[in-house]
Amino acid sequence: MLLPNISTLAVMVAVTVAGAAASGIGKSVMLSLERRNDEGMEVSQLRWRDQLRHGRLLKEQINSSGIVDFPVQGTYNPFLVGLYYTRIQLGSPPREFYVQIDTGSDVLWVGCDPCIGCPLKTDLNIKLELYNPSESTTSSSISCSDSRCALGYASSDSSCSISNDCVYNFKYGDGSGTSGYFVSDLLNLDFIMVNSKSRNSLADVVFGCSTLDTGDLASTDRAVDGIFGFGQASLSVISQLSSQRITPHAFSHCLDGRNSGGGILVLGQVVHPNMVYTSIVPSQPHYNVNLQSISVDGNILSIDPSLFGTSDNGGTIVDSGTTLAYFPDEAYDTFVQVITQSVSQSVQPFIHEETQCYITNSSVLEIFPPVALNFDGGVSMELTPINYLLQFKSTDTAGEIWCIGIQPSSGQGYTILGDIILQNKVVVYDLAGQKIGWMDYDCSSSVNVSTINGTYELINAGQSGNNNGCARHPGGSAAPGEAPASGVPYGADRIS
Repeated sequence: MLLPNISTLAVMVAVTVAGAAASGIGKSVMLSLERRNDEGMEVSQLRWRDQLRHGRLLKEQINSSGIVDFPVQGTYNPFLVGLYYTRIQLGSPPREFYVQIDTGSDVLWVGCDPCIGCPLKTDLNIKLELYNPSESTTSSSISCSDSRCALGYASSDSSCSISNDCVYNFKYGDGSGTSGYFVSDLLNLDFIMVNSKSRNSLADVVFGCSTLDTGDLASTDRAVDGIFGFGQASLSVISQLSSQRITPHAFSHCLDGRNSGGGILVLGQVVHPNMVYTSIVPSQPHYNVNLQSISVDGNILSIDPSLFGTSDNGGTIVDSGTTLAYFPDEAYDTFVQVITQSVSQSVQPFIHEETQCYITNSSVLEIFPPVALNFDGGVSMELTPINYLLQFKSTDTAGEIWCIGIQPSSGQGYTILGDIILQNKVVVYDLAGQKIGWMDYDCSSSVNVSTINGTYELINAGQSGNNNGCARHPGGSAAPGEAPASGVPYGADRIS
């Protein structure tokens, strides 16, 4: 509804003016108050303007407690979605954007209007948007002289253009890329407060405004509006919010491995007595950890530990932006060989598109062995067969077809722990303590999360928004559980 035009309104106001006379008797005076002309302004816009003010008033109170909760959609299953994403609101008035949850990169960016290559539609059941800075009353550009631009120099997340704009050009491990310029605008935050009550607040953040997408980022297949980088560099949203004392310097996720997908994503540290931690390797651009060995059915494999060590062309990285997982070639070969030997009496092994597969008439949970990734600090990440196998659909065999979901890194030397391994686990990124923790968990359950002042809040999965929306029409891709023509699908590697 449009508000009527009320340009001037005379109001009788009685005020007491301290008299100069010794008697101190006050006088009544008449004031004429003029009201601002709000012709054409929607009620929703006025409500948003009020929320801006309320956000400023409540900021100090919110900083002391509460947890920011993001809805999670998608699933690791590459035959359904193959990624996890969340919904955010940017600008004034707010616009909704769907962005991939990616711990392998730093920056939050969305496609901007105009953009070359930014997808305008997707085969996910979501509506894509382009961010337009001119349509947001709180948007501002970031110049090279802005101190916030300098935050990205050390991590190569930002640079300067000839026109003195703060710009970026990201290349990802899957060959895709995006480039654009940085802007500052308001990010809407859903806080879960005491007794699970929710409250909205606003935070001014710097993010990328992409004007060019290339490679898979320009495809409509599983397209989203952008990428939400959760890296630890200074330009990441988690670093920006924690530096403003809005959120803790930690975040946690629990990626539901069921076909319905979803899960939990909170800015805070999930607390549980079964959580185990290993240290983050310092001075690295990604979340590197020290993997020391791999065990199959309790036996440590004969793999040189140096294959997992951090170096210029190697290391073990925790990355939610990668669908599958990757081992160095030598480690991969040994792993597959031992797995195959352990089940050879119960399954029919065969090779499909250079990937080891198996035909079985029994449950994989009963015949395939447990696997453990052993890390620095004497802690292990336990993997069930679901964490290292992918099921394929076939009409040509009587049994089920399962293939190894961990892939060789093809000479790159990296070990990447993607969604297939991270699924059905709470993973905590304690950036203040420089450690990563995990535990097996039902991601549809509630979790206890520590607030910025050390208290705890109970968070339900998807509490801040609708946790559905994971279903998708294959749209030319493989049907659920059906092998595409190219064989095992490689994950969308978003490490930049």
